[in-house]
Amino acid sequence: MLDALYLVVGFLALPWVAWRRLSGSRPVAAPWRRLTGNVPELPRRAGVERLWLHGVSVGEVQLLAGLAEELQRQATDAGRTIECVVSSSTTTGLSVAARRFPAERVFPCPLDFSWAVERTLDRIRPDLLVLGELELWPNLLLRTRARGIPIVIANARMSERSFNGYRRIPPLIRRMLGCVSLVMARSAADAGRFMALGAPRAVVAGSLKFDGVRGDREATGVQKLARLAGFAADDIVFLAGSTQAPEEAMAIEVARGLLPRHPSLRLVLVPRHVERAGEVASLLEASGLAWQRRSRLEADGADPDARVLLVDTTGELAQWWGTAEIAFVGGSLDGRRGGQNMLEPAAYAAAVAFGPHTRNFRDEVAVLLAADAAKVVHNAGQLADFVRGCLENPAAAAALGERARIAVAANRGATPRTAERILGLLPSPRLSESASSR
Repeated sequence: MLDALYLVVGFLALPWVAWRRLSGSRPVAAPWRRLTGNVPELPRRAGVERLWLHGVSVGEVQLLAGLAEELQRQATDAGRTIECVVSSSTTTGLSVAARRFPAERVFPCPLDFSWAVERTLDRIRPDLLVLGELELWPNLLLRTRARGIPIVIANARMSERSFNGYRRIPPLIRRMLGCVSLVMARSAADAGRFMALGAPRAVVAGSLKFDGVRGDREATGVQKLARLAGFAADDIVFLAGSTQAPEEAMAIEVARGLLPRHPSLRLVLVPRHVERAGEVASLLEASGLAWQRRSRLEADGADPDARVLLVDTTGELAQWWGTAEIAFVGGSLDGRRGGQNMLEPAAYAAAVAFGPHTRNFRDEVAVLLAADAAKVVHNAGQLADFVRGCLENPAAAAALGERARIAVAANRGATPRTAERILGLLPSPRLSESASSR
């Protein structure tokens, strides 16, 4: 019945899938491979335990890459040999995974059809499945657990909104969560919601996001981008990152209004979805500001007259944040998207602002606001006031950024705790070999 329901929904979605591919929008990732579960078969080596890590998109994949490094370190210290394979559901997530993991260990996550899940399990043969944050799919959970494979939800979060939604389907959600061996929750509130819905075990591990940010402005990647963009020592970079419409237009207006009195200001725009770069480019053309595309820097060099850089590439935002003294984190002003990761610029000690709608990062926002380490802006006027204040009082901006850096550093440690718990759930290598041979 579930497969039949999926088929009906999939058939109705076909025009949308075709439109995404033909219109130049971000296409649906590997639809045929995900429908069939046609992933490469990975041979098993004796004595090697295999962990399947799944993250929906870029942010989750980045966190799982850090978790994989910690898992490898702890396993090596314990005399165990593991390998991590990773899947994602989006084109951007798969692209980042291919840069962080060996290419042969990266594959698109199957759609939740029984045959696709079974075929993927047959070919991957994991000893344990780690799901990032809140990826609950009935067939994936039920069929993985039916094979005796432990399932962990890492960095687990459940908003009040999601909790209320899941409460409307109590038999299904209880059965699904009953398949999960362990929920590693970001907060006590998250753990309580999972337990109330039927998770047999949930513990508070903290947020992996605090560990997933580096904050080293001298890092090779950061310095390379700063040189490529032609940033001078006296430039003050205002970066608006992970933005959605109309946030780019607001940032452009802020820069246009402030540049006459603050010629050292540089604006860097990093839209959340790279396929919107053409739309943002049109805004820049209409603004009258001199600007450049990131994708042309290697070929053309940095234009000394350009005061705006449009980053029309993927996978670099974490490094671009390290070039900024002033940061606005997008997806947070209109109430539809729930915000993006504000810990990345905070770790670099940038003066950070974001909008009031940050439900996806409520715990992280609470930490920063409690430390007076970030500002909430509600509209274009308040964003302009924030940037102007940072430019006119650089000491106060630096102090705001330093409080942010300290707050991030004080909340690290979830990754080692999560890795230790995951390794504790792995069956012994001898049992793993026996199961994989059947």
